[in-house]
Amino acid sequence: MTKREFCAELREKLSGLTQTQIDEWVSFYGEIIDDRVEEGVSEEEAISAMGTVDEIVMLILREVPLSKLVKEKIKPKRRLRAWEIVLLALGSPIWLSLLIAAFAVAVALYASVCSIIVSLWAVFGSLVGCAVGGVAAGVFCFCFGFIPSGLVFIAGALVCAGLSIFMFFGCREATKGILWLTKKTVLGIKKCFVGRKERA
Repeated sequence: MTKREFCAELREKLSGLTQTQIDEWVSFYGEIIDDRVEEGVSEEEAISAMGTVDEIVMLILREVPLSKLVKEKIKPKRRLRAWEIVLLALGSPIWLSLLIAAFAVAVALYASVCSIIVSLWAVFGSLVGCAVGGVAAGVFCFCFGFIPSGLVFIAGALVCAGLSIFMFFGCREATKGILWLTKKTVLGIKKCFVGRKERA
């Protein structure tokens, strides 16, 4: 792939961004290619070292706020005709309610997943609290001569402490998972806003 082909494909796949942003990113990567060529590397090798165009687009999307993509997407490219405005007004009770319902479902699903994470951390906190409380109760029993009861409390505290260690690692991985899922979801939404040419 030559620099011209690379820049053309990158420009096409960034079509959801503003023209200024597209020009800046294409110019940025074009300069990188030029710098590598000046170092004695061929255009094909320089482009290959940067990765595929799709990979570069994903890197760019991580830097672009979702709000800017949405704003650019919903901004009309031309003035709406009278019949289009009428259709939008008449259909608004349907498409607006569907849009709100879809948004509510998405938020509810995400909130449910987050509530599971919070619940897991709450269980971890409870186990830690039981471990600390068990040790305190065991020491108290030992001080007043209730040896059997003290042993039971200490044993229970050790069990809770052991479970809390496993629970901590589980909670940590679950939290990492939800953060990864959130990033992938946002990135996927961003991807829907770019790479598609608008019809005139």
